[in-house]
Amino acid sequence: MLVTGDIITMSDLVAYVDGGSLGNPGPSGIGVVLDGTEGRTIRIAKWIGRQDNNVAEYVALLEALQCALTLKAAKLHVFSDSEVVVRQMKGEYVCRSPRLYSLNWICRKLAHSFDFSISHVRREHNTEANHLANSAARKHLAWPLSISQISTT
Repeated sequence: MLVTGDIITMSDLVAYVDGGSLGNPGPSGIGVVLDGTEGRTIRIAKWIGRQDNNVAEYVALLEALQCALTLKAAKLHVFSDSEVVVRQMKGEYVCRSPRLYSLNWICRKLAHSFDFSISHVRREHNTEANHLANSAARKHLAWPLSISQISTT
């Protein structure tokens, strides 16, 4: 991790991402856990409106990619429990869904900014990101989460 002025950069990042909706579609949230090389962890929980599960999964990936760009990461490895997102990002599945196509295109374009890789992980190995996503979707029913609810440790 490098500190340049007020900007913290991390050369290698690992991200766990998850998106979910209460209903399909329904109130949705994303969860992102970014681990840096220096043991610093960034956790993001964000409400994203009324979406379906696949859109929420892509928005979580997009959030991780944008955060990695902000941190000037050289490498980013993403773990997701969405087999659809992982296989589409790897080019194993063609994205034919009109509502996912633009998200897939943007994520693939941003992924070229890094030494990027993505892997499927079983849901039980993605519990922290899942909890953040569910928390964001549920808590918005009472109060909105915003970028100010990002925690770092």
